[in-house]
Amino acid sequence: MRSRSIAACVVSLAVLAGCAPLEAHHAFAAEYDRDKPVTMTGTVTKLEWTNPHARIYIDVKSDKGDVVNWDFELGPPNGLMRRGWNRNSLKAGHVVTIEGFLSKTNPRGANARAVKLPDGRQVFAGSSFDTGSADETPSSSK
Repeated sequence: MRSRSIAACVVSLAVLAGCAPLEAHHAFAAEYDRDKPVTMTGTVTKLEWTNPHARIYIDVKSDKGDVVNWDFELGPPNGLMRRGWNRNSLKAGHVVTIEGFLSKTNPRGANARAVKLPDGRQVFAGSSFDTGSADETPSSSK
Protein backbone atom coordinates (compact mmCIF):
# COMPACT_ATOMS: atom_id res chain seq x y z
CA MET A 1 0.00 0.00 0.00
CA ARG A 2 2.84 2.38 0.85
CA SER A 3 4.60 1.83 -2.48
CA ARG A 4 1.32 2.55 -4.30
CA SER A 5 1.05 5.94 -2.49
CA ILE A 6 4.64 6.80 -3.34
CA ALA A 7 4.08 5.89 -6.98
CA ALA A 8 0.92 8.03 -7.11
CA CYS A 9 2.82 10.96 -5.59
CA VAL A 10 5.68 10.62 -8.10
CA VAL A 11 3.24 10.51 -11.02
CA SER A 12 1.40 13.58 -9.70
CA LEU A 13 4.65 15.53 -9.34
CA ALA A 14 5.72 14.53 -12.86
CA VAL A 15 2.42 15.76 -14.30
CA LEU A 16 2.69 19.07 -12.42
CA ALA A 17 6.33 19.55 -13.46
CA GLY A 18 5.37 18.97 -17.09
CA CYS A 19 2.75 21.72 -16.94
CA ALA A 20 5.03 24.42 -15.53
CA PRO A 21 6.90 25.27 -18.78
CA LEU A 22 3.60 25.83 -20.57
CA GLU A 23 2.90 28.86 -18.40
CA ALA A 24 6.47 30.17 -18.44
CA HIS A 25 6.51 31.68 -21.94
CA HIS A 26 4.07 34.05 -23.60
CA ALA A 27 2.94 34.15 -27.19
CA PHE A 28 3.72 37.32 -29.16
CA ALA A 29 0.01 38.06 -29.73
CA ALA A 30 -0.73 37.81 -26.01
CA GLU A 31 1.55 40.72 -25.15
CA TYR A 32 2.24 42.72 -28.34
CA ASP A 33 0.06 44.23 -31.08
CA ARG A 34 1.23 43.43 -34.61
CA ASP A 35 -1.10 46.19 -35.87
CA LYS A 36 0.79 48.85 -33.90
CA PRO A 37 4.30 49.06 -35.36
CA VAL A 38 6.61 51.65 -33.84
CA THR A 39 10.00 53.16 -34.69
CA MET A 40 11.84 55.09 -31.99
CA THR A 41 15.24 56.72 -31.75
CA GLY A 42 16.76 57.19 -28.34
CA THR A 43 19.75 56.90 -26.06
CA VAL A 44 20.53 53.51 -24.54
CA THR A 45 20.30 53.54 -20.75
CA LYS A 46 20.75 49.81 -20.22
CA LEU A 47 21.11 46.47 -22.04
CA GLU A 48 19.99 43.49 -19.94
CA TRP A 49 21.56 40.27 -21.21
CA THR A 50 19.22 37.84 -19.44
CA ASN A 51 17.04 34.83 -20.25
CA PRO A 52 14.44 34.26 -21.49
CA HIS A 53 14.68 37.64 -23.34
CA ALA A 54 17.35 40.31 -23.46
CA ARG A 55 16.06 43.87 -23.10
CA ILE A 56 17.13 47.33 -24.24
CA TYR A 57 16.04 50.41 -22.33
CA ILE A 58 16.24 53.73 -24.18
CA ASP A 59 15.40 57.32 -23.32
CA VAL A 60 13.16 58.90 -25.95
CA LYS A 61 11.94 62.51 -26.08
CA SER A 62 8.14 62.70 -26.07
CA ASP A 63 6.14 65.14 -28.19
CA LYS A 64 5.94 67.35 -25.09
CA GLY A 65 9.74 67.39 -24.70
CA ASP A 66 9.81 65.06 -21.69
CA VAL A 67 12.32 62.21 -21.64
CA VAL A 68 10.56 58.86 -21.40
CA ASN A 69 12.34 55.54 -20.74
CA TRP A 70 11.15 52.72 -23.05
CA ASP A 71 11.58 48.97 -22.52
CA PHE A 72 12.18 46.90 -25.68
CA GLU A 73 12.13 43.11 -25.48
CA LEU A 74 14.68 41.31 -27.67
CA GLY A 75 15.14 37.64 -28.41
CA PRO A 76 17.02 35.27 -26.10
CA PRO A 77 20.76 35.92 -25.65
CA ASN A 78 21.79 32.70 -27.45
CA GLY A 79 19.72 33.65 -30.49
CA LEU A 80 21.16 37.16 -30.48
CA MET A 81 24.72 35.79 -30.31
CA ARG A 82 24.02 33.69 -33.43
CA ARG A 83 23.06 36.97 -35.14
CA GLY A 84 26.29 38.72 -34.14
CA TRP A 85 25.24 40.38 -30.89
CA ASN A 86 27.08 40.16 -27.58
CA ARG A 87 26.57 41.73 -24.18
CA ASN A 88 28.88 44.58 -25.22
CA SER A 89 27.14 45.40 -28.52
CA LEU A 90 25.47 48.42 -26.96
CA LYS A 91 26.57 50.65 -24.13
CA ALA A 92 24.75 53.31 -22.16
CA GLY A 93 24.92 56.53 -24.17
CA HIS A 94 24.73 54.92 -27.63
CA VAL A 95 21.99 56.34 -29.84
CA VAL A 96 19.92 53.65 -31.60
CA THR A 97 16.78 53.41 -33.71
CA ILE A 98 14.50 50.49 -32.87
CA GLU A 99 11.64 49.11 -34.99
CA GLY A 100 9.09 46.94 -33.26
CA PHE A 101 5.55 46.49 -32.03
CA LEU A 102 3.84 48.17 -29.07
CA SER A 103 2.93 46.25 -25.95
CA LYS A 104 -0.75 45.67 -25.17
CA THR A 105 -0.12 46.01 -21.42
CA ASN A 106 2.95 48.24 -20.91
CA PRO A 107 2.41 51.81 -22.15
CA ARG A 108 6.18 52.27 -22.50
CA GLY A 109 7.07 48.81 -23.75
CA ALA A 110 7.52 47.14 -27.11
CA ASN A 111 8.93 44.06 -28.80
CA ALA A 112 11.98 44.98 -30.90
CA ARG A 113 12.25 43.58 -34.41
CA ALA A 114 15.32 45.44 -35.70
CA VAL A 115 17.88 47.75 -34.14
CA LYS A 116 19.96 50.29 -36.06
CA LEU A 117 23.30 50.42 -34.26
CA PRO A 118 25.44 53.54 -33.79
CA ASP A 119 27.76 52.43 -36.63
CA GLY A 120 24.81 52.35 -39.06
CA ARG A 121 24.32 48.58 -39.20
CA GLN A 122 20.78 47.30 -38.81
CA VAL A 123 20.55 44.00 -36.94
CA PHE A 124 17.72 41.57 -36.32
CA ALA A 125 16.55 41.71 -32.70
CA GLY A 126 15.15 38.18 -32.45
CA SER A 127 11.52 39.28 -32.12
CA SER A 128 9.09 36.53 -31.22
CA PHE A 129 6.90 38.02 -34.01
CA ASP A 130 9.32 36.82 -36.69
CA THR A 131 9.76 33.32 -37.96
CA GLY A 132 13.47 33.91 -38.41
CA SER A 133 13.37 33.30 -42.16
CA ALA A 134 16.04 34.95 -44.27
CA ASP A 135 13.40 37.10 -46.00
CA GLU A 136 12.45 38.77 -42.72
CA THR A 137 15.94 39.29 -41.32
CA PRO A 138 17.08 42.92 -41.60
CA SER A 139 20.25 43.66 -43.53
CA SER A 140 23.50 43.72 -41.58
CA SER A 141 25.34 45.84 -44.12
CA LYS A 142 26.80 49.24 -43.23
